[in-house]
Amino acid sequence: MFLASFASGLWQANCYLAATAAGKDCVIVDAGMEAADQVRATVTQYGLTPAAVLATHGHLDHVASAALLADEYGVPLWLHEADRFMLTDPVAGIGEDSRALVEELYPEPFHEPAELRLLTDGAELEVAGLNFRASHAPGHSPGCTLLSVPYPGDDQISQVVFSGDVLFAGAIGRTDLPGGDPEVMRQTLRGPVLDLPDDTALLPGHGPQSVMARERATNPYLQPAFLRN
Repeated sequence: MFLASFASGLWQANCYLAATAAGKDCVIVDAGMEAADQVRATVTQYGLTPAAVLATHGHLDHVASAALLADEYGVPLWLHEADRFMLTDPVAGIGEDSRALVEELYPEPFHEPAELRLLTDGAELEVAGLNFRASHAPGHSPGCTLLSVPYPGDDQISQVVFSGDVLFAGAIGRTDLPGGDPEVMRQTLRGPVLDLPDDTALLPGHGPQSVMARERATNPYLQPAFLRN
């Protein structure tokens, strides 16, 4: 499996490009603020052809370039239906106090891409030769979604999960933004997150990569004392 990643924008969100080891079609995951030029450069460098844009959730730092790139390459953008409203009104997802900054950085109105497809819990997507499974994981935002894909040919890792802002190395996503909910986040952590196998590689929306075994053992937000609250 081919994976490339880089952090971009004001909040340094991770953007990923994924493809099969032999394939030239690729998937763009979380095309956020100022990500478009680096996506184009990576596509050109490795001779890739984007087949879809996927978003783990609708916050601006993860989708600011998503519609632009989806339309530019003529491919669909996949996003959970609960976060669809953020594509045209990003301030609604990150708070009214961000309006001046958003309008300064993005004076033109936001829009949905020509082709928008809505994710649902348990949805399975076959794109660019990769088989993704979507698991709804709200708490940080209403539409947060874990995107898992098998990782063949490795004895240590069974799958890769693009965890967005649900689970980081040693931390979890904040729950104080509009649509966030700490109790819903606990339910997500107790459910779809702790259900992940230990040999899952975690590719988060910010910060370094991790593996589920390490997070299960050391992440303070996955311990019983936190999850019981």
